[in-house]
Amino acid sequence: MSSKKAAATRLNILQKAFELVYKNGYRTTSVDEIIATTQVTKGAFFYHFKNKDEMGLAMISEVMQPGMHKALIEALPNKGNPLEEIYGMMESLLLKDPFFIIKYGCPAINMVEEMASQNEDFNKALSKLVTQWAEAITATLEKGKETRKINKDINTKETAIYIVSGYGGIRNMGKIYGRDCYISYLAQFKNYLNTLK
Repeated sequence: MSSKKAAATRLNILQKAFELVYKNGYRTTSVDEIIATTQVTKGAFFYHFKNKDEMGLAMISEVMQPGMHKALIEALPNKGNPLEEIYGMMESLLLKDPFFIIKYGCPAINMVEEMASQNEDFNKALSKLVTQWAEAITATLEKGKETRKINKDINTKETAIYIVSGYGGIRNMGKIYGRDCYISYLAQFKNYLNTLK
């Protein structure tokens, strides 16, 4: 197998696995389902990954992290009003991003709930993902303090964790209540952000 073909096969496995895991959960998605969806042989799967967990960790670092980086971190350019940027990021994640399907929630939050307490390697990989987002929010809030758009007494790290936690919670509520709860959440989220001024 050429290195280009091998890389393409590996990426295809990871992308298809990600789609299945997003819809069905990590534990309930079997290697056989991934193989059937990707139409690769078992040998090809195990050529690239020793086992399902190795594939899952690669999926986090090679598929989820780049995708989440764009949606979560690049959405905070730190060029304008930080509170508007944070609100805009949240609004986009909840209402505008065509990738996220309301009934399935957020792939990263789902993986945190399902795997972080069950597997130390998953915990570390997912922690890295969530920490990067919280750090980007913290940096945006710090910029707001520097430009006097945010109260200088605000603890930016705690606020960032609060924002990330709120996102995780509302994504899960969306699985039950649908899009309408996102609208309600965003209204209250805007009110909360205004208290940071």
